[in-house]
Amino acid sequence: MRRNWEAIWLVAQREFKDQLRDWRIIVPMALLVLVFPFIADDTTRQAVSFMNRYGGDLILDRLVPFVILIIGFFPLSFTLVVALEAFVGEKERGTIEPLLSSPLEDTQLYLGKLLVGVTTPLVFSYLSMGIYLLLVSRRDVEFPSAYMLALIFLLTLAHAVLMVSAAIVISVQATTIRAANLMASFVVVPVAFLLQGETMLIFWGNEDVLWFAILAVILLSGLLVRLGLAHFKREYLLGREIDTLDFKGMYRLFRNQFVGGARSILEWYRVSVFDAVGKMKQPIFIVIALGAIAVLAAYFWVVAELPSYLSHSPERMEDLQKMVGDNIALLEQFQEHLPAPLLFFYNTRTTIVFLLMGLVSFGTLGLTLFLMNFALIGGVLGIAQLIGFSPVLAFAAGVLPHGLFELTAVILATAGTLKVGALLVSPNTERSVGEVLLIALADWFKVFIGLVVPLLAIAAVIEIYLTPVLIKLAFPFL
Repeated sequence: MRRNWEAIWLVAQREFKDQLRDWRIIVPMALLVLVFPFIADDTTRQAVSFMNRYGGDLILDRLVPFVILIIGFFPLSFTLVVALEAFVGEKERGTIEPLLSSPLEDTQLYLGKLLVGVTTPLVFSYLSMGIYLLLVSRRDVEFPSAYMLALIFLLTLAHAVLMVSAAIVISVQATTIRAANLMASFVVVPVAFLLQGETMLIFWGNEDVLWFAILAVILLSGLLVRLGLAHFKREYLLGREIDTLDFKGMYRLFRNQFVGGARSILEWYRVSVFDAVGKMKQPIFIVIALGAIAVLAAYFWVVAELPSYLSHSPERMEDLQKMVGDNIALLEQFQEHLPAPLLFFYNTRTTIVFLLMGLVSFGTLGLTLFLMNFALIGGVLGIAQLIGFSPVLAFAAGVLPHGLFELTAVILATAGTLKVGALLVSPNTERSVGEVLLIALADWFKVFIGLVVPLLAIAAVIEIYLTPVLIKLAFPFL
């Protein structure tokens, strides 16, 4: 372990020396660190004056933490260029061969570059944030608590690791600095959207919620580091000179994996679809277990906590039961407002959104959306318990008939999305990241087309035409 750290630090020292003697990196960053806090301080002064004049105490209390977060983000976005050329830049300058011919291991090379890529922008960000805090301490505004400052500094650290780890993955895969810089938008833009969401949490006023953002960013950063390590090969850096888009080769690879050599629909199901499902046993088990936990956690939370927020008197419960009974008759009109084909379209679209969200997060966001859907089921059953209905009978009549097909489809789709993310971060020296992604997507789509779509179609028909009838029949016994 000590030898590994010494080798990583050796690579890092080389990178630090290259950066510190390049005035094109140091001068712009020094100007940004020294000038931007004063601009932000003047903006804060004007904002405070405006809010004191017209009101806005809630926004004013959260203004300084918001500005600190923005100040920390700017140096990260500018120094991202350094991380983007970590490998491809040295390749173009002709300095990569001595480094790759050294006895250092691939992991040591990669982590050494990552260490420098994270440390440099982080130092600039913290300096800029410190200068702003010193300036704002002279203003007549509410200074952030030590707890809030610690959360923002941790969030900035998580942003640095996320952006740099993504940039180094791009640097390994790109063949020119120009291509790497063009792909930088795939790092900056998503993190900018993420920053907007974190800003909403800050203005919301609940500091503890920021811990979820920190943990989410750290998890995604770890997966990106794992992705880079899994697909980093010295031969790959030296072997390619130019990127080419082989659409025919991509189509051929996807088609061969999707068809699986089958010559008929039945054979395709037997040798391709069911084989893909068989390889998803572990993700399916994980998804089912997490889904069950989400249902139970939401159910018990609603039963235990919701009465403290709402009136729970017997009269109130009778009114709610009567209101539910009055609305049971409206279920017969449900099919007029939401026909089965439209419901099938909505469910299918949602499943594809799970995949898209999972692709940008290695399956984690898709899994999060899945857990939210299952938690909603648990919440509804908890409410049924609170107002005096049987949650078991409510589940059996209102969820199980169509849920047997719909939940199975969602579990398969989510497990497939989780498997795509797992394959991307799994070591595979025989295939590139693009090839692994194409193969994983082919497996997902054959399960989606072969099983998920038919199951969703059956579920939509049952939910529209059968479930309302069963609810109406079971209501007197609830």
